[in-house]
Amino acid sequence: MGGGGAAQIPTSFGHELRACLRCKLVKTYDQARPTFCLPIPFPFLPFCIFRELGCENCPFFKMDEDHERVVDCTTPNFTGIISVIDPTRSWAARWLRIGRYVPGCYTFAVSEALPEDLQNLCEDERMQYVPPKPV
Repeated sequence: MGGGGAAQIPTSFGHELRACLRCKLVKTYDQARPTFCLPIPFPFLPFCIFRELGCENCPFFKMDEDHERVVDCTTPNFTGIISVIDPTRSWAARWLRIGRYVPGCYTFAVSEALPEDLQNLCEDERMQYVPPKPV
């Protein structure tokens, strides 16, 4: 499902984080795209943003081509965060249903649903979408 490699991880963990409404990948929305790699102990690429590179698990949303789509496909309202280095071997990744996604930072739950037109796009692309449970 993921496009190989790893998702880019956020540079900070403040209010600028957003989570993909489909796969729950967490990244920042708007930060400068650095040209260097920080020494980190796992195989993540340099830090990035949804606006520049889109979602590595949901390329069919084309967030990197349409910046308005980032707002439609992501949310700043989510609960918890987990870093997954090897989704195929992580029991937590399997429990969160992200075991087939690229390594990266994910949220436990989002509080909003994808807009209906994007849910239809998921269906057209044969990509599973599980709406959040009502609280």
